[in-house]
Amino acid sequence: MAADSEPESEVFEITDFTTASEWERFISKVEEVLNDWKLIGNSWGKPLEKGIFTSGTWEEKSDEIYFADFKFSVTHHYLVQESTDKEGKDEILEDVIPQSMQDLLCMNNDFPPRAHCLVRWYGLREFVVIAPAANSDAVLSESKCNLLLSSVSIALGNTGCQVPLFVQIHHKWRRMYVGECQGPGVRTDFEMVHLRKVPNQYTHLSGLLDIFKSKIGCPLTPLPPVSIAIRFTYVLQDWQQYFWPQQPPDIDALVGGEVGGLEFGKLPFGACEDPISELHLATTWPHLTEGIIVDNDVYSDLDPIQAPHWSVRVRKADNPQCLLGDFVTEFFKVCRRKESTDEILGRSTFEEEGREIADITHALSKLTEPAPVPIHKLSVSNMVHTAKKKIRKHRGIEESPLNNDVLNTILLFLFPDAASEKPLDGTSTDNSNSSSESEDYNLYNQFKSAPSDSLTYKLALCLCMINFYHGGLKGVAHLWQEFVLEMRFRWENDFLIPGLASGPPDLRCCLLHQKLQMLNCCIERKKARDEGRKTSTSGQVTDAHSGEAGEAGDRLKDTDKEKGEVGKSWDSWSDSEEEFFECLSDTEELKGNGQESGRKGGLKEMANLKPEGRLYQHGKLTLLHNGEPLYIPVTQEPAPMTEDLLEEQSEVLAKLGTSAEGAHLRARMQSACLLSDMESFKAANPGCFLEDFVRWYSPRDYIEEEVIDEKGNMVLKGELSARMKIPSNMWVEAWETAKPVPARRQRRLFDDTREAEKVLHYLAVQKPADLARHLLPCVIHAAVLKVKEEESLENISSVKKIIKQIISHSSKVLHFPNPEDKKLEEIIHQITNVEALIARARSLKAKFGIDKCEQEEEKEDLERFVSCLLEQPEVLVVGAGRGHAGRIIQKLFVNAQRAAAMAPPEEELKRMGSPEERRPNSVSDFPPPAGRELILRTTVPRPAPYSRALPQRMYSVLTKEDFRLAGAFSSDTSFF
Repeated sequence: MAADSEPESEVFEITDFTTASEWERFISKVEEVLNDWKLIGNSWGKPLEKGIFTSGTWEEKSDEIYFADFKFSVTHHYLVQESTDKEGKDEILEDVIPQSMQDLLCMNNDFPPRAHCLVRWYGLREFVVIAPAANSDAVLSESKCNLLLSSVSIALGNTGCQVPLFVQIHHKWRRMYVGECQGPGVRTDFEMVHLRKVPNQYTHLSGLLDIFKSKIGCPLTPLPPVSIAIRFTYVLQDWQQYFWPQQPPDIDALVGGEVGGLEFGKLPFGACEDPISELHLATTWPHLTEGIIVDNDVYSDLDPIQAPHWSVRVRKADNPQCLLGDFVTEFFKVCRRKESTDEILGRSTFEEEGREIADITHALSKLTEPAPVPIHKLSVSNMVHTAKKKIRKHRGIEESPLNNDVLNTILLFLFPDAASEKPLDGTSTDNSNSSSESEDYNLYNQFKSAPSDSLTYKLALCLCMINFYHGGLKGVAHLWQEFVLEMRFRWENDFLIPGLASGPPDLRCCLLHQKLQMLNCCIERKKARDEGRKTSTSGQVTDAHSGEAGEAGDRLKDTDKEKGEVGKSWDSWSDSEEEFFECLSDTEELKGNGQESGRKGGLKEMANLKPEGRLYQHGKLTLLHNGEPLYIPVTQEPAPMTEDLLEEQSEVLAKLGTSAEGAHLRARMQSACLLSDMESFKAANPGCFLEDFVRWYSPRDYIEEEVIDEKGNMVLKGELSARMKIPSNMWVEAWETAKPVPARRQRRLFDDTREAEKVLHYLAVQKPADLARHLLPCVIHAAVLKVKEEESLENISSVKKIIKQIISHSSKVLHFPNPEDKKLEEIIHQITNVEALIARARSLKAKFGIDKCEQEEEKEDLERFVSCLLEQPEVLVVGAGRGHAGRIIQKLFVNAQRAAAMAPPEEELKRMGSPEERRPNSVSDFPPPAGRELILRTTVPRPAPYSRALPQRMYSVLTKEDFRLAGAFSSDTSFF
């Protein structure tokens, strides 16, 4: 037993060396990712075209792998290119070096303006990066860096992948990478140096050449020539005389008598600061060889004016303050406020007014008083007198958010008829002119705002300006309170509201605009009724003794006159008919008598009734039973509806359900207008039948056929359509219940008093936030129009496209009843971006003096150059320093240098660091370069003289606080 137990105890002490370690698992995962992405073998591609790194499309794929519990992200960056033929791939020789090694020597894409840093440093079209997944993580120790590099080398060797593989080390902000690329018998090591302080011996070309040659360690003598590409970047920050042309708005002029209300209709535009902060000039020497030029610590041949290539980029100011963007943004902030008007201004003026009326009979007499209070002159002082009196009771005059000058100017702008001695009757405007068909005027359709010449649109602009310049939220609440009081004043005194299209509410506009149009409809009806009541007493005697024909003739003449003066159609003429809309209580007895006679006498008595409410005779139609001419009656117009009322009505009808009783009740509710028209028709045509009414009202429901009678003659025989013959249908029921009552004695379909009070109450309870929500589409509409107007002066193609996108986006967002704040913010942000873009164009045009250019050809070239600067990351200067644009750029730098030379010596010494910058009594045309970039290339055999000649490359960048060397050194591994 003892012998048996010994082997068992030894089993537990065996260590299995075949189990994979964490390092081996990591290598295996790297290989697995490379296989999944099909990066195995030679990825041969066609030679790189010039500028392809900037104009081409870059894509990337990512995955995650773990080394123990440390997470890395693996990312494959590659330039999308057309695939080459498969036949060509098969013919590739085994000893051809990898594509990435050949790219090291390519000179077509040096210094790309926009690319990944490894693309700029090494000129690669494809590479893989392994980096710590979390931004805070970093590979800092040298042993870990070597371990990762070893992992990369093993993975590349095992898979045969020829794509360069990099590992990011140290903190991410340092952008430090080491990597490797392997091919058949060759290997390239990617190394990097990053320092804060630049060693003096490496600030020029000769020192960097020494590093490059020592690193290559080429055994050959003489050394093969080194190809050099150099770029110096100069930064212009001080524009001197080229100040920002944008003038701030004159706030004092906004309330001045000269400018006055005109300024309240305009939105400001432009950046408050220069949107172009810096101009970067890159001077490039693309193809140099060692020995042609001298650049050391004593002397340099690298004069920027002599550089063969110049390219320019502009640095834009970060989020420049733009007036239009600020206006709209500040107004949008009002939408998020919760306070009511009463909370902002104190106790409601309406409540105080209510307390002053001690006797309720005063209020009742005010409502039932037949004639309006005579006011000889509609003036601004009359408008605001009541409101100011109430506001002063609660606050002192000096505490009023808006002073009288500003308030009077705004009210005169909104209500221009208030300035005239006599109020205008036809204050409502018709927007159906030819210009309204243009794109600008149709924007309100898409945005659901209001026409650009309407009162609602003007109110939105005024509130926007008040919010920004005159009192903020309190000013908005104050103006809105004055506006509501003005609406009530106009309703009570029969003054039409100016700046609104006549007719029913336009459902394509915002709800607030519809409410104002509804109030105007109420004022029109009330005005027509009051005028009709005045003239009815004088016309009663003549009307009573006139015959039927005479009455019809007089009415026809009156309507012709009305049509000529007002320009209304026959259908809408009834609004101003003399005796129209008498109060129901005054005519109850007359209506009752007519109904009684209808019940008792039947058709015969009805035929003997006196015809009433005739408008004019129909063409050739006659009544079927007696052959009398068919007269078209004066009818009531259907009640105008706003979209919220239509929604309420549809909800009520939907709640009735689908039962037979519900359907019947729904039909009765919907047939109120039909019943009114039937009663008017019966009054105008005594003894008529339903067939007569249908022939006029719905001709398609009366079918006529040619038939042969008993005598063999061809005659027309008519009958009602199938739907009219359905027993107990809506038309038959309505006809049976309809009594011969003319429109003027019917119950009103549209109760203008009740609807007007509903509108006024709706306006009075609106919070500033609700008001801003209603008017924001108008403000966005105005902002888009302003941007289009400003863009037309500059003619920038890219801005045109963005404006179309804004209009398309806004039309989708603003058509919803309650658009999301985030989507509204996006629209405002887009408008601000366009404003900044136009401001940048103007800034560049001012700096390059396009307006001062006399020669047309040079002017066009400069405009094209400025347009490219706005749209492209970097623009080549045609002719370099000798071209027209180049001379202007040089002049900008010269002026800045001369201004800097006049600075005090202490500041000058502080600003200049190196001794060469402190040369006395010399002001160069250009400042010291802010950045120096060099690329050194050669092809040499390494590590032995008999090795294959392979590409070597070193990139160097030197700035004020940064020095980086990025080297790619290839070696032959066939015998080493």
